[in-house]
Amino acid sequence: MKNTLSFPIMSQTSEITVKELTPSLRDDFLHFFDHVAFADNPDWSDCYCSLYHFANKGKEETRRTASSLVEEGKMHGFLAYEDGKPVGWCNAANRNLYPALHWLLGPGPDKWEKVGSIVCFVVGSSHRKKGVASHLLNAACKKFLEQGLAFAEAYPVKKSPSAAWDFPGPLSMYLKNGFAAHRDNDWYFVVRKRLQPV
Repeated sequence: MKNTLSFPIMSQTSEITVKELTPSLRDDFLHFFDHVAFADNPDWSDCYCSLYHFANKGKEETRRTASSLVEEGKMHGFLAYEDGKPVGWCNAANRNLYPALHWLLGPGPDKWEKVGSIVCFVVGSSHRKKGVASHLLNAACKKFLEQGLAFAEAYPVKKSPSAAWDFPGPLSMYLKNGFAAHRDNDWYFVVRKRLQPV
């Protein structure tokens, strides 16, 4: 199937399959956020990965808005599956599709560069520390390369008060996967990986 990648999980017989989010996967996206993503962190259960797209409007309204964005092809990212069930999510797209990032980063001299942004990871509690996020990261970088983007960029926080606050992805994962520091901002780093010559 197009836009589908498979990765073996170490020490297990099953595989993680990564699929690019499409309108046809809307129900999987909603199921993941309804039942899996924050099963052990209910305080964040109204998220639906809205942060970089629109202001949170309460759980039901946020869910409806996120559902509409997926249906309209305006929510971008990747779902990780095991045995046909979604177990992880990565929100990643061309940086120009994230208005909130321009507010966060400011209109710096590199605003017109061809950059893909990786802004969020959520992995179900049963699948953490098994490489799921790295598989999602690899899928995002592969997609950015196919789109002709020159860099993959991410924004790991410097000091996470809890594991949940590592939602942009931990710095260690990016460094392990070929990213390097690009800018040191107040409470987070900007890290980049060159995908092709500029």
